[in-house]
Amino acid sequence: MLNQFNKFVSIIALLIITFSTPSFAQKAPDFILNGDKGKIKLSAYKNKVVYIDFWASWCKPCRKSFTFMNEMQDRYGKKGFKIIAINLDTERAAATSFLKKHPANFTIAYDEKGKTPGLYKLKVMPTSYLIDRRGNLINIHKGFKEGQTDKLEKKIIQALNKK
Repeated sequence: MLNQFNKFVSIIALLIITFSTPSFAQKAPDFILNGDKGKIKLSAYKNKVVYIDFWASWCKPCRKSFTFMNEMQDRYGKKGFKIIAINLDTERAAATSFLKKHPANFTIAYDEKGKTPGLYKLKVMPTSYLIDRRGNLINIHKGFKEGQTDKLEKKIIQALNKK
């Protein structure tokens, strides 16, 4: 009787593990947005590690995140790392003014109609999404605090080191 009970518990544990572990990775939703140098399409960056950041001119933490993103793009851009910062201001002039004060050495996309945040289930500004070389979402980071940059950078390095 005890032997049958142990088999039953083992089968239940195996079923729980099997059905609670996702059988496939979540793909990052593709998008096409306008940028300063033409159209920006996420799927065009296949085989790169992509960091998507949603921002707006009125977002105070976004100002600090730009320094971090500039550093990461400089440090890892030649290793296959790409930052796409998606602006959600309804007026391009607000974004332009922000960028004069906080220049970006990474790609800026504009989503004046606000369609992309729904694809990514955006709830907090800023929020960043790290996407691996296969197009899978591997990390979501809500908000921005300077004390969290080491942890974010480690995740970027891990993604870049995976082939």
